[in-house]
Amino acid sequence: MIRQRTLKNVIRGRGVGLHTGETVSLRLLPAPVDTGVVFSRIDLEPAVDIPALSEHVSDTTLATTIAKGGCRISTIEHLMSALYGLGIDNVFVELSGPEMPLMDGCAGTFVFLLQSAGIEEQNAPKRFIRIKKPVTVKGPEGERWFDQSATLAPHDGFRLNHTIIYDNPVIKEQQASIDFSTTSYIKEISRARTFGLMQEFDSLREQNQAVCASHDNVVAVDQFQVLNDGGLRHENEFVRHKILDAIGDLYLLGHPIVGEFTGHKSGHAAHHALREELLQHTDAWEMVTFESADEPAPHLYAEIPAVEN
Repeated sequence: MIRQRTLKNVIRGRGVGLHTGETVSLRLLPAPVDTGVVFSRIDLEPAVDIPALSEHVSDTTLATTIAKGGCRISTIEHLMSALYGLGIDNVFVELSGPEMPLMDGCAGTFVFLLQSAGIEEQNAPKRFIRIKKPVTVKGPEGERWFDQSATLAPHDGFRLNHTIIYDNPVIKEQQASIDFSTTSYIKEISRARTFGLMQEFDSLREQNQAVCASHDNVVAVDQFQVLNDGGLRHENEFVRHKILDAIGDLYLLGHPIVGEFTGHKSGHAAHHALREELLQHTDAWEMVTFESADEPAPHLYAEIPAVEN
């Protein structure tokens, strides 16, 4: 049986929010079976809990934000991606501010924290959303994501395909296909960093966005080169980061997926629309568990991932 997972121990972290610029303390705690991922603003009195579910998504501008009763928590996608990649179902996430710390711009630091806390199985089957029929969304004309599309389709496992196209001679067009039956999330995806174009940073800061962007947490690109010391971690790091984001956004369905995701230039808005479209079409998916040894289980979830250097 593939079982649900949580943390063995409590662990803490600290960092700065990319868009708010606030220093935020983070605490990750074990949670009971069927809790899911629950964020909590402990700087408020009383504390406000927000389950990491699509219904609570309030904004998708430059990041995924969840909210409840006027309380918001933004930039949750990197932690959500790490939780998905490590197969963690149940966890409490306590924060001292309105935005997740960016750390170094990828999911690697969160993977390190989660593995340092330890991961343990629980006495309940993990539940999956298995895709039965293709579901596609395309950005409507006039929307900021009008030229984007995203699809979920049946697949015996978990595979993601993504294409990005930028009017920039460094990024240009990149494509990647990641099948987690043969690929390590930790090694191939978790360390891919968020990125931005130098000419956009000033305008973003004027809008109180990306106020803490630096070479320590963002891959900066101009018209000629990558400006960070050490260059890229992967030749196609840009599209790998988009896959990292997509994984985190998809986990707001509340369960891991047995299926295939394909994105064309898609970002947080398209991913939110795709989640909502899938949830509305109940004939396109089913909830499944793998409780029998005779049932082939998705490779990504069969064993707790080992610590990788």
